Amino acid sequence: MSSIKNLEMAAALSAYQHIEIKKSLFSTKAIYTPTQSLAKAIILEYSPSEGERVARLLDMPLDKMAAEIQQKGKPVAGANGNFRLELCLSDDHQFCALQLFRFADFQYKPVFEPRFYEGKDVEPFTKLI
Repeated sequence: MSSIKNLEMAAALSAYQHIEIKKSLFSTKAIYTPTQSLAKAIILEYSPSEGERVARLLDMPLDKMAAEIQQKGKPVAGANGNFRLELCLSDDHQFCALQLFRFADFQYKPVFEPRFYEGKDVEPFTKLI
């Protein structure tokens, strides 16, 4: 598990209306304020083929994405990859923020801007982990 402050999307996450960032001497925590649940950062890396699949999944409507994952299984994450998915998921699964990056020119570049989901819309993203 990664630290919230190490995410590329940390600034967008801290600016989100339902997230409160609490800093202490040794840690930085994100709290989803409607439920007071701790949101944890997760970074997953994918090979080029699996990364393309992740990109396609994230562009699908949520119900189709869930059906696709259930039917074909979740994308397989690797140690080092051309794609990097940053997720911030609350412990109660009521909040999810995510952003996908592709490695190009010796750095990760965003495929799309950070996306935020709340409530029942979070369920399909729990299947990616």
